[in-house]
Amino acid sequence: MKILTRQSILPHRPTLISSIGFGVLRKLGPKRWFSAHSEEPELKELMEYMDSLKNYEKVGVPKGAGTDSDDGFDLGRMRRLMERLGNPQSQFKAVHIAGTKGKGSTASFLSNILRAEGYSVGCYSSPHIQTIRERISLGRFGEPVSAKTLNCLFLQIKKILDQAIEHENGRISHFEIFTAMAFTLFARENVDIAVIEAGLGGARDATNIISSSGLAASVITTIGEEHLAALGGSLESIAMAKSGIIKHGCPLVLGGPFLPHIECILRDKALSMSSPVVSASDAGNQSTIKGISRMNGRPYQSCDLVIQIERDFKLFLELPDVKLCMLGSHQLQNAATATCAALCLRNLAHTKESANALVKTIKMTFGEAPLFLVVAMASDKDHVGFAREFLSGGELEAVLLIEADIAGGKSRTTSASLLRDCWIQASKELGIDIVHDGTTKSGEVFNNLLVCSASKLENGTILDAESSLMASLKATNQILRERAGNQSGIIVVTGSLHIVSMVLAALSS
Repeated sequence: MKILTRQSILPHRPTLISSIGFGVLRKLGPKRWFSAHSEEPELKELMEYMDSLKNYEKVGVPKGAGTDSDDGFDLGRMRRLMERLGNPQSQFKAVHIAGTKGKGSTASFLSNILRAEGYSVGCYSSPHIQTIRERISLGRFGEPVSAKTLNCLFLQIKKILDQAIEHENGRISHFEIFTAMAFTLFARENVDIAVIEAGLGGARDATNIISSSGLAASVITTIGEEHLAALGGSLESIAMAKSGIIKHGCPLVLGGPFLPHIECILRDKALSMSSPVVSASDAGNQSTIKGISRMNGRPYQSCDLVIQIERDFKLFLELPDVKLCMLGSHQLQNAATATCAALCLRNLAHTKESANALVKTIKMTFGEAPLFLVVAMASDKDHVGFAREFLSGGELEAVLLIEADIAGGKSRTTSASLLRDCWIQASKELGIDIVHDGTTKSGEVFNNLLVCSASKLENGTILDAESSLMASLKATNQILRERAGNQSGIIVVTGSLHIVSMVLAALSS
């Protein structure tokens, strides 16, 4: 895993990259960044276009604009813009980072950890220092987007942007347009994951259009007295605004340390959203700075990083002699926060591969037998990726989605309705027809629909969210009798060992 100095290094000066890994430490040589001045003329039309928009970074943010209230920015405006662009934010997983301080450094640390693990990463941050291109980095090497790529994207979508601005009576801002461009670019470049830094607050920030099914984790680094008027006037209102990035069932990583009552606000919001919490400030985390040295004429701090989490997640990692080019105890805390986020993502990185292996095994073992799934999953899994592997792997008769306690508790449980939404999203992405209850029909109506669908539809996967294991097994048997007739079918219980435990207990009772 790599840790990279932020792009605050001036152009033409070599950047020092340090590499840390799970038990591996190596050094890489200097790397030359871009020359902003030689490429900026290519962005003349784009920059003139951007300068014509309302820029709150220049004029200041209105009072209450970042709060989740009537005074807050209109997030619906951003959603309408993204819908015109085809909702590109639904095509990649994202880590969303908010915080008064440290969110940019944490985003940089996490992006480079993921890149060093072989992932193609898109990173979106603000503000920039010399060129707007610094806000978007792409690919496996993390260099700023090229002027050519950015200009081509702008020219391709300019007509859509013009229409959106006219439709919103000119109210779309500089930040909203560039955020939309970044998300569109990440989708087109097919990044494995995007690391997104919030601009202001969280709840009403333009970046906060990422759905729970698209969010891998949210991160809140610190809470401090900055942008007080825009965020409600108190530390408590700031904490509430930033907690708006927490999504149902998605892990929350806390940087900190926070004042006790502020951390309570964040944890209470996470609890209400059934989101497991990992804190980089837990007592088990023992990160220390051993000293300052120089490499190639540049200073770095040598650190020992120990992560030991006991609550919600069980995480442990020991990294001795980590070399951080960003100096100070606050940067060590940012590195620890990024490392906690990376550890939370480990399961997400393997879920899709596990599903693919299971699909291949089922095909090899049972051939063309009718296949029925009963699925429950923890909140820290890649639900859409899991669904996508099964839907693309062959014909499924039915998928029954339920909830299972994880490790005896519900804090990491993913609701059946959220799983259903993820399977619907995956089916739309793949262009596969499924029969489901959607969000408006009652369970009773859909239960009647199941029988009709099972007997009359020759194709199409039936998708149903059930309240319990026994209800799902009953529904599965019902659909199996209607669809398979005298043919033997296969019922696969998957997604979590905890649901397997529930099935074994039910069968033995």
